[in-house]
Amino acid sequence: MKRKTEKPKKDSRKKGSGGNKSTLINSILSTFSQNEGKILNYKQLAKLMGVGDEATRRLLNVCLNELAADGYLDEPSRGKFCMRRKAAYVTGKVDMNSSGSAYIVSEEFDRDIFVSANNLHHALNDDIVKVYIYSNRNRSNVEGEVVEIIKRKREVFVGTIEISKHFAFLVPEHNQMPFDIFIPLDKLKNAERGQKAVAKIVEWGDRQKNPIGEVVEVLGNAGENNTEMHAILAEYGLPYRFPKRVEDAADKIDEHISEQEIAARRDFRSITTFTIDPADAKDFDDALSFRRISENRVEVGVHIADVTFYVRPNTVLEHEAYERGTSVYLVDRTVPMLPEKLSNKVCSLRPNEDKLCFSAVFELDNDAHVQSQWFGRTIINSDHRFAYEDAQQVIETKQGPLADEILELHNLAQKMRERRFAAGAISFEREEVKFQLDEEARPIGVYLKEQKESNQLIEEFMLLANRKVAEFIGKPADNKGKRTFVYRIHGEPNEDKLMTFALFIKRFGYQLQTKSKRKIAESMNNLLNNVNGKAEQSVIETLAVRTMAKAEYSTKNIGHYGLAFDYYTHFTSPIRRYPDMMVHRLLAHYLDGGKSVPEDTYEEMCKHSSEREQLATSAERTSIKYKQVEFMQDNVGKIFDGVISGVTQWGIYVELNDSKCEGMVSVRSLTDDFYEYDEAEYAVIGHRNKKRYTMGDKVTVKVLAANMEKRQLDFALVNMQAEF
Repeated sequence: MKRKTEKPKKDSRKKGSGGNKSTLINSILSTFSQNEGKILNYKQLAKLMGVGDEATRRLLNVCLNELAADGYLDEPSRGKFCMRRKAAYVTGKVDMNSSGSAYIVSEEFDRDIFVSANNLHHALNDDIVKVYIYSNRNRSNVEGEVVEIIKRKREVFVGTIEISKHFAFLVPEHNQMPFDIFIPLDKLKNAERGQKAVAKIVEWGDRQKNPIGEVVEVLGNAGENNTEMHAILAEYGLPYRFPKRVEDAADKIDEHISEQEIAARRDFRSITTFTIDPADAKDFDDALSFRRISENRVEVGVHIADVTFYVRPNTVLEHEAYERGTSVYLVDRTVPMLPEKLSNKVCSLRPNEDKLCFSAVFELDNDAHVQSQWFGRTIINSDHRFAYEDAQQVIETKQGPLADEILELHNLAQKMRERRFAAGAISFEREEVKFQLDEEARPIGVYLKEQKESNQLIEEFMLLANRKVAEFIGKPADNKGKRTFVYRIHGEPNEDKLMTFALFIKRFGYQLQTKSKRKIAESMNNLLNNVNGKAEQSVIETLAVRTMAKAEYSTKNIGHYGLAFDYYTHFTSPIRRYPDMMVHRLLAHYLDGGKSVPEDTYEEMCKHSSEREQLATSAERTSIKYKQVEFMQDNVGKIFDGVISGVTQWGIYVELNDSKCEGMVSVRSLTDDFYEYDEAEYAVIGHRNKKRYTMGDKVTVKVLAANMEKRQLDFALVNMQAEF
């Protein structure tokens, strides 16, 4: 297990000052903050602090006068002090580190506030807390103390059960939960030693070191695939099954489409329509229709599953979709946002079935310029279901089902794509690592999935629909004024990060122009093209992505830097993304002449959706990491070539060339020198010999261990061949 545990006992912290003058000052301020409003002389304060020796009492009196002179304390009468009444409380989010201390990140304060482990008072990572700033004498190191936990990020934790004769513990897997959870034996829910379970904290007194909890669900035996995948989802607070009431609500949905509903929609059933999706996909939420209307004009319909027709506001289905926010794609499974009856049947645009859609229909000239557009509800009947590989074969051979339609759309998509990059879009199209799994979901092979023209065909028309819907609401031609809407935004890159990245790639002989947005995008695309196939490709692509801001949802439109769009939204995937459902509802509302909706309400929904998306992404990455470790279990002791993919103060991360599996070389294992981490250089550098290990360096490593519990591969360097 990862840490020694003991039965919870009462807090035995001793009162007293001790330490140096700085420590005493912090203790004074902390004591006053705990006795807010009280006026104390130095003798009363000494008693509260447990100070008994005369030397410390004299120093206490000196400190009180200094704090009053510096403005931290008031002296309402000679020798009597109280905390100065000023705005010393702020609200923020806990960012906990591995040592158990934390920083409080607050929009109300200009810097992060350090809080020691003892002063967190059971606040945990990502909790929203009220903190008292009790030491602001050194403006470069602001310290504080948590006085209230406003909102817990999580109440349940996943971990492994440990049982002794009289009590049990759940040892959490989450790295930022530093306390084991005491479980009374009658609250184990039949969990056995070594099994993984989910426990809920039910009590955590101020003087208790460990929280007391109860098991709410037993996940199963450690090492079993379902147990581990469910543990990953639980670790990030993501569900892996639907409550019965949600499944029941989905089962009651009527699949029949009435003649009245058909009559209220634009009918595309007689127009050639098809879907292009991954070969193993079951939720087809977008389709394209195509017809030539003149020698110089074509009509292209981007048809999106009309999920909001079936998932109505203030229903259990709506509540569940909002809470989930997104589908989650683990290595071996999809955890859908909507129950299977909706995601794979009723809403899925399956071939040869009438389906309700919300559509964006464009009239394009032969150069792919939009001449007219229409948005509204439709009914379609898809003629054919393509896998990406099938459509790619049509593009390459110019033969096959619907070849004329596919080839014309391919031609239009490539023209739109060329213009998009000319306008400053950045091409972040990294190869995607995929695992071949056997019948028991064990990884037996690794392959790279690359984007081809068939992917680009769908991508360009989805981008077109998303952009035009956002423009339609964001800059209306009818001059109806600003209307609240949900945008997908992406800010400009941080200037300091860009400069650091530009300096880093120089060691490989590359340059980045940073004089303007256009120059940045142009040189970034050239860089990504030039590194293709090179040893440093993965490292430079990874750093390029990190240099960019994160895309998110917001009602406050700032455009999408990476796509070079002034207006952009997510309209095209409502089966798997809740924000697309929001966009469908808002678009319908405004098409019907509705007034602008409350911005604050939708901004909060956007924030929630962004957070759920980030959690899903983290879970997906963790599942990949788990399968990487599982895949490498049989390779312990073997030697592989790789590239340094990351550097931290505790280790060097190496990505293996063949499998793309990543492991870590501990800095402590580099015994030839004392190595120091240089964040700006993405390197660790030897103190005496100045040898450096830098991102992008080629290395050879030996696999020391494959730790399934920690989802960690441990490597050792065999040799080093740095190339610049």
